[in-house]
Amino acid sequence: MKKPVKETIHAKGVDITIYTHNFQDEFLSLTDIARYKNADYPSDVINNWMRNRNTVEYLGIWERIHNPDFNSLEFEGIDREAGRNAFVLTPKRWIETTAAIGMTSKQGRYAATFAHKDIALKFAAWLSPEFELYIIKDYQRLKSDDSSRLSLNWNLNREIAKLNYRIHTDAIKGNLIPPQLTPYQISVTYASEADVLNVALFGITAKEWREQNPGKAGNMRDDATLNQLLVLSNMESYNAILIEQGKPQGERLKLLNELAIRQLKTIEQINTDTIKKLEEK
Repeated sequence: MKKPVKETIHAKGVDITIYTHNFQDEFLSLTDIARYKNADYPSDVINNWMRNRNTVEYLGIWERIHNPDFNSLEFEGIDREAGRNAFVLTPKRWIETTAAIGMTSKQGRYAATFAHKDIALKFAAWLSPEFELYIIKDYQRLKSDDSSRLSLNWNLNREIAKLNYRIHTDAIKGNLIPPQLTPYQISVTYASEADVLNVALFGITAKEWREQNPGKAGNMRDDATLNQLLVLSNMESYNAILIEQGKPQGERLKLLNELAIRQLKTIEQINTDTIKKLEEK
């Protein structure tokens, strides 16, 4: 697994750790957020939040949208118990019972619970709407800084492409430009919008990638190039527009695949033209 990138945001005197493996799915420390209410026993605050029926329902909905391996049968049992006086739910029980991916629980000396930003902000809002706004404000500051760093990486990527022109173009043509989808792929209904983007850009679902790469940790986006991640960001915005227009999934998948192919070819052509101009000089 790639070494996680760690960042820290600050809200009303509380330092909150963030980590990510792919710059798409960022996890915030629920333990740090809980210290806003109880610095000595933050895990108790998290457990109290997870006993809430609304919390259980939200966690279940999030997993069903993002996690194809979510154990819905076990979730139904937890959902029936939620809200009762004797009901207890911890992050560890939630993860182990339902195969949840939106939350991680690190054990040991530096034990901590992390959750996807969607879930973490929901927790912060439950603690205090004011505290949530402070978190969002500094989180937006962090994302602005990340965008600046991504711009620098993009420029570096172009310079490297200039120096490795022939190898680079062959690799792009052979490996990185996604193939046009088959009629069967277009007709299949995918469980989550994340997999719609995966198929449009990479040609396979997250589950298919894991089956083809049993020895690799992380996910398919960990292996993506900067060009692919740039196009993926554009695809997410485009997909949102298509959803608002009421486009069916099969039609959206085809349009997203065409966009991915077109944009990756355009990026490669920009690099190629720049190199040719340098060679002429």
